[in-house]
Amino acid sequence: MAKASNQETVSIMEIEKATMDFHILGTSPLILNRMSQKVLRELLLPRGRKTAAEKASCLKHNPEQEFRDSPYTIRDPNSPAYLAILSTAFKKAMGTAALDMPGTKKAQILRLIYVEGEMVPIYGIPKLFMSVTRSADINKTPDVRTRAIVPEWAAKLSVTFTRPIMRETSIANLLAAAGIQSGVGDWRQEKGSGSYGAFRIVGHDDADFNRIIATQGRAAQIKAMENPEPYDTESGEMLGWFSSEIVKRGF
Repeated sequence: MAKASNQETVSIMEIEKATMDFHILGTSPLILNRMSQKVLRELLLPRGRKTAAEKASCLKHNPEQEFRDSPYTIRDPNSPAYLAILSTAFKKAMGTAALDMPGTKKAQILRLIYVEGEMVPIYGIPKLFMSVTRSADINKTPDVRTRAIVPEWAAKLSVTFTRPIMRETSIANLLAAAGIQSGVGDWRQEKGSGSYGAFRIVGHDDADFNRIIATQGRAAQIKAMENPEPYDTESGEMLGWFSSEIVKRGF
């Protein structure tokens, strides 16, 4: 006797993409941390260990050059901003924020959201920031690192997400949480020891946001990169000592 076949109907939920535009305002300084060309070239084509004579005849650090190498920059002269950070920094911040929010998973959030563009333009005047860092070696060797820091900053970004799995309110809440719990850039809130790179969502009529956008764009940023000013007293003292010392040592 023939058996009746059991057939199950599979229903696939219709999904679509939606995009939300955000204006964000930094609530703590942003440290820009692009890997320098010097480090990239050494990774690509290592030179091997330097001899004592080679170490004595060349500078280990060049603070002003390290400052200029630390941010991502937008070469297009028509761009309203010169400084930028990778758009994935904001995406990762949202994914990290999901770890501490009930009902969300980082891997799922990263699959469902996309921050438009390769880089997000950053508005704000960069300063030269020198600080003691620890190397990744087993001894955690101390070193002095120079980076660009933006004391007050703003940005515009667009977040594309999958509907109806994600909703507009969820995206806004996730980005707001990312600004508080994760941050972007170096020594950010996510790392635990630092509190840099935090931000909040603001309206298009926010006075501080519009002031930074209007006065701290491309032209002002290029001028600041060409003529760096120390961010704080410690950076100024170290830069001043270095500048006079290299003259004494004949570099």
